[in-house]
Amino acid sequence: MGYLIGIDIGTTATKTILMSADGSILATATYSYPLCQERNGWAEQDPHDWKNAALSTLKQVVSDAGVKKEDVLGIGLSGQMHGLVMLDEVGEPIRNSIIWCDQRADEQVKQMLKLMPNEKWLEITANPPLAAWTAAKILWIKEHEPDTYARCKKIMLPKDYIRYVLTGVFATDVSDASGMQLMNVKERCWSDEILQLLQIERTLLCEILESQEASGQLLADIANLCGLSEKTIVAAGASDNAAAAVGLGVVNNGESLTSLGTSAVLYTHLDQYSTIPNGSLHICCSAVKGCWHIMGSATAGGLSLKWFKDNFCVDYIQQAQQLGQDVYEYINEVVKDVPIGSDRLIYLPFLMGERTPNMNPDCRGVFYGLSAVHTKGNLLRSIMEGVAYTLNDCLEIIRTVGVDVKSMRVCGGGAQSPVWREILADLYQCKISTLRHEHGAAFGVAILAGVATNVFESVSSACESLIFEDQHTFSNADNTETYLKYFHIYRTLYSSIKSTFTDLAKVDLK
Repeated sequence: MGYLIGIDIGTTATKTILMSADGSILATATYSYPLCQERNGWAEQDPHDWKNAALSTLKQVVSDAGVKKEDVLGIGLSGQMHGLVMLDEVGEPIRNSIIWCDQRADEQVKQMLKLMPNEKWLEITANPPLAAWTAAKILWIKEHEPDTYARCKKIMLPKDYIRYVLTGVFATDVSDASGMQLMNVKERCWSDEILQLLQIERTLLCEILESQEASGQLLADIANLCGLSEKTIVAAGASDNAAAAVGLGVVNNGESLTSLGTSAVLYTHLDQYSTIPNGSLHICCSAVKGCWHIMGSATAGGLSLKWFKDNFCVDYIQQAQQLGQDVYEYINEVVKDVPIGSDRLIYLPFLMGERTPNMNPDCRGVFYGLSAVHTKGNLLRSIMEGVAYTLNDCLEIIRTVGVDVKSMRVCGGGAQSPVWREILADLYQCKISTLRHEHGAAFGVAILAGVATNVFESVSSACESLIFEDQHTFSNADNTETYLKYFHIYRTLYSSIKSTFTDLAKVDLK
């Protein structure tokens, strides 16, 4: 019997699973770690926390499953995109990683657009320069921490640091590398033109592999520590979103998913490379060889709900504990009785700036339409609706380029909410489906590891045999009609106050 492992380096925790070739999950482990936010718009994490999390959970699932070490054939890696990890000459992190939701590099984005027009950036990297992506972060380091940059011998992404820890190999995959702004996305390789333009040495970057390729084998000391064989193969893996797509079986042209995690993501698979007008949505390489995907995101998706829960729902947390109930289940009970549209309350989910389709690091969260009739339940439902408005904004753009989205699979913590699924179905005007078993990105990269080790013939055939839908939520025409009125106001709102976000960002903090 052959077994496979998937490791997902998330923003709040690392999740690791061990599964058999029939898709049965034999063991899971999770390890949480902190997020450092020293200033407004900044976000960092210590790579050592990811290392400890990966090794701890890897060791735990092997022990809990009780499998023979030689029977664990492969490991797949997934992780949060865009994070800048910098290693010194002995392979040690020089500083904390500046992660995906950090927005400090806005000035570097302006510099990038002065160096080359936006149209050329779209032609090569498929995406406009973004503060959240890795290239701008590198330029910020070069300007503000030149000594750090001078010490740097290798630049990599979060999951690829874990690959280095496990195998000693410097490699990345096409889906994750797509989000660095240093790659020719259509040609699936580093862009020498971009590297020369930004004066970034190519030797700093890792080798790019397709997601289902083998990248190396476990180092002897790591194998001994975790109870595994040195022959265990580590697959190239994928970015969190591309891996989640594989884990949900979204691997054929036009198939789509919505992920309601810390960020909320709308993802559509493409068999052929396409372009999006004005670069308003991201285009990256898929974890399926020779394919791509379109991706839109509400940066503070589930984060918006967590932020409100942590800061304003202490009473709900206590009441849920007394009832022996999860606080999010309690919140769902509260919001399900709030009318759609939250009694004319609209939320803009821009707590961390925004990427798509309104790419603006200065924009911030807004509750619009507050009145004395509104309760905590209204605000909570408006948060769910506001995230859905942003995702629907992205879906409208996808449909304008000829992609026919008739159904949507959902994943992430927010997908457990029947209310949130109903909101999405009404706005998307299509069926929303959950899976019988949903293990997200970790499951997706375990499948990739299975392809790398010849357990599975292909990604698509593995998904067809392992992944099945469970619950379905259908749109309600009357609700859709009402929601589209709110959606129109939501879109108008951003345009109306866009300039004030910039003004607000310029106000000095005492």
